[in-house]
Amino acid sequence: MKLCALLLAYALASPAATYFLTISGLGGEPDYDQRFKMWALDIDSSLKKAGDGNVTTAIAPNREQIRARFQALAGTVKPDDALVVMLIGHGTYDGVDYKFNIPGPDITAVELAALLDRVPAARQCVVVMTSSSGGSIPFLRRPNRIVITATRTDKEATVFARYWAEALRDPAADTDKNDAVSALEAFRYTQRKVTEYFDSAKRLATEHSLLEDTGKGDGERNPSPENGEGRLAAAFTLVRLGANAGAAHDPAKRALLAKKEELEQAIDQLKYEKAGMDAADYRSQLTHLLLELAKAQEALDAPPK
Repeated sequence: MKLCALLLAYALASPAATYFLTISGLGGEPDYDQRFKMWALDIDSSLKKAGDGNVTTAIAPNREQIRARFQALAGTVKPDDALVVMLIGHGTYDGVDYKFNIPGPDITAVELAALLDRVPAARQCVVVMTSSSGGSIPFLRRPNRIVITATRTDKEATVFARYWAEALRDPAADTDKNDAVSALEAFRYTQRKVTEYFDSAKRLATEHSLLEDTGKGDGERNPSPENGEGRLAAAFTLVRLGANAGAAHDPAKRALLAKKEELEQAIDQLKYEKAGMDAADYRSQLTHLLLELAKAQEALDAPPK
């Protein structure tokens, strides 16, 4: 893939806005109700502190209220926008369909997929942080949609949401130090923290998180260029940090930030293409992208005139 094609693809992929919908479901008992609500509100707070205004959080809504939320999104979100939906709570999987536990009749993965399909956002990220959540992947996956689940089809309650919320506010999640946390970085941070949680408690891990972003897989524990998973997730910015958060809301710097993010995403894309490229061509394209990225960063760092 040529450099111009890479830049064009990611220029088109850069969303005009990102819309967030977080839903906490039924806990079944007061302790879980409180935990799910607390994690949802933690996410809500982090997103709003980062300056994202398109943030909606619903605590234990019923099916009709969830449908109404999606209907509102379908009427507001544009094709070049991005959508992030996060589900926190309990889930079940009977071998046929996944269900998210909410007041009244549960909502199924089939219904969730239909609701997501009605929202015209070209890029979508769905994070299902419940027990049995891996059972939702066959229903939710599609091209240009990232699906992250807390478990395979394990029935135990999960702590994934606790550390996912942490990933959205902990600078340590930003492993490439570009003042932004991507969906892939948040996934890896959360996965590591969950592993540490079980290790410190000296318990056998009951959570095995998965990521699927090819539109056809069953999810991978370790997304990489070798298995083809993680490409979209690496280029999907969930939350901006530090200087990037400020630049996103500064009209004078917004275009420069968009250019910087396009270049960073093109570099990630190029790394996934490396195995099938001529080595000299890869080095040439990477060098050019890195030089352009340095120029964009220098312009962003320059004081206002």
